[in-house]
Amino acid sequence: MRGLMGWRGTAPDGTFEAMWRGAGRPRPLGLERQSTAAATLAAWGGDLRQEAGLACAIAGRPYFNDPELQTLPAAVALARLWRAHGNDAPAHIHGSFSLAVIDHEQNCVFLALDRIGDHALAFAARPDACVFASRADLVAAHPAVGRSLDPQGLFNYLYFHVVPSPGSVYHGVEKLLPGQWARCEGGRGQAGGQVTRGFYWALKYRDQPRHDFEAQKARFLDLIRDSVKRAKGDDEVATFLSGGTDSSTVSGMLKQVSGQAHTYSIGFPAAGFDEMEYARIAGKHFGLDMHEYYLRPEDIMTAIPVIAGHYDEPFGNDSAVPAYFCARLAAADGHKIMLAGDGGDEFFGGNARYAKQKVFEAYHKLPGWLRAGLIEPLANLPGLGARGPGAKLQSYLRQANIPLPERMESYNFIYRQPLHEMFAAEFLAGVDAHQPGAWLKEVYDRTESLSYINRMLHLDIKFTLADNDLRKVGGMTEAAGIEVRYPLMDDALVDFSGEIPPDWKVKGQYLRWFFKTALKGFLPDAIIDKSKHGFGLPFGVWARDYAPLRERIEDRLSDFRKRDILTPHYIDLLRREHLSGHATYFGKMLWVMLTLEEWLAARGL
Repeated sequence: MRGLMGWRGTAPDGTFEAMWRGAGRPRPLGLERQSTAAATLAAWGGDLRQEAGLACAIAGRPYFNDPELQTLPAAVALARLWRAHGNDAPAHIHGSFSLAVIDHEQNCVFLALDRIGDHALAFAARPDACVFASRADLVAAHPAVGRSLDPQGLFNYLYFHVVPSPGSVYHGVEKLLPGQWARCEGGRGQAGGQVTRGFYWALKYRDQPRHDFEAQKARFLDLIRDSVKRAKGDDEVATFLSGGTDSSTVSGMLKQVSGQAHTYSIGFPAAGFDEMEYARIAGKHFGLDMHEYYLRPEDIMTAIPVIAGHYDEPFGNDSAVPAYFCARLAAADGHKIMLAGDGGDEFFGGNARYAKQKVFEAYHKLPGWLRAGLIEPLANLPGLGARGPGAKLQSYLRQANIPLPERMESYNFIYRQPLHEMFAAEFLAGVDAHQPGAWLKEVYDRTESLSYINRMLHLDIKFTLADNDLRKVGGMTEAAGIEVRYPLMDDALVDFSGEIPPDWKVKGQYLRWFFKTALKGFLPDAIIDKSKHGFGLPFGVWARDYAPLRERIEDRLSDFRKRDILTPHYIDLLRREHLSGHATYFGKMLWVMLTLEEWLAARGL
């Protein structure tokens, strides 16, 4: 609903329309396009500007702190910033956006993405063309690029269950990271084969303790109120309401600032998954206008082709299903815009694994002589680790001795068995199995903070929020015809989160201590004290018990095994464990394989 695309370099007649056909996408409503013999630029849900030697496009909801720029059309403001600041132009832009500048005088294409990665922007640099778009499949559909699959992208998908930036599932197509710019320049007679990259923004973290809780609480509440106001603007909006801390905060604050809040919630008729009770507690507490829908197994059958057809790359987060039905319910009631609560966990310390990692890090605070001279030799005594406390101690020590951030992935399916037993030999020979770990370490280390809590948050802002959750919600709301906005990702609130010290984010084993303590009295105690669920999906249980879904999985896995990505032995083992063992746990990887095969088949790949 908001995006841009284009290229610099010559292309055959009809390329623009062919790209949309090749991606299997209809041209969006409101698309503006400007073309010359040397370049094409288009935007939808955005603004376009062409002047002497320069073409600019910016999509999304950008805003400018400069009062004069704020009065101008966004692309005009971008053109001024580009001429004044060059590569530093995006540092003067706030909000949610993607942008492109084609500068014929400097022989370059300049691309940039908003700070958190609400938008996406893919590109391919070739000597004869620099192609870019908000969707990777649009870039791949350009004749200078091509739709060849990248085995590394497929491996990364099976590792992360999404295809994280900067890679893509298409050979030669890259994606910008949040807060990043890329500049594609051509030499004599070239359009853009040389690429330089940089970051125009990074979240600054405070490691030192604070002693002014009441003052920071007042700032925090004002910032949340302002962020919801800014996200709403002059529009009528509804909200997602899972019953969790974030969605309840956004919904309650919307009611407070606007006097009315329509909320949409998804329930599950499956033990251990339904959170509707807490959504109703929030609804009653704030006086919300609630709308509910209980998801059924047959709804997954409806959602599978939507997910396969809509995303530009394979996407394996099964909570896309409830996100889609929640947005579809709101759209059926006539809503066009929804507010979502994503971001609170990653900015304020709410993911359960942060507390778990504190337990492991505590081990390394012990004196080295005690660890190496007593604890570890004791744990390795013959027979001690067979079962009981000895086995638990050995497991703890094994995990504690894995360095961060690699330790955060110790649960990953790919670490549960030797790679040669999971992946087909020829496929494995063509990928770098260490790339995911290297990417994790690069992001973990790309912050000045020395706190492992802040470093984990920094990691999750990129891999959990930008690459996964925002793609999930943004993709499924778009498929339902809804625009989504994220108040908890407001620039001012994000900057504030960096000022909160680590011991206020995770206090002992108390997750999001500051966030929850500051909201006591605003949120119901039952929501503050509840354990985290979110829009989880009982896919594994339904895939075992609901015959039509089980049969579809069998059919798709039969096709998937022919692709020689995973070994038949591994696929069969996973299926057996799912049917006879832990359906929820093994169902996760089944969903990842199912959605990959559905995505490939939908594109004839």
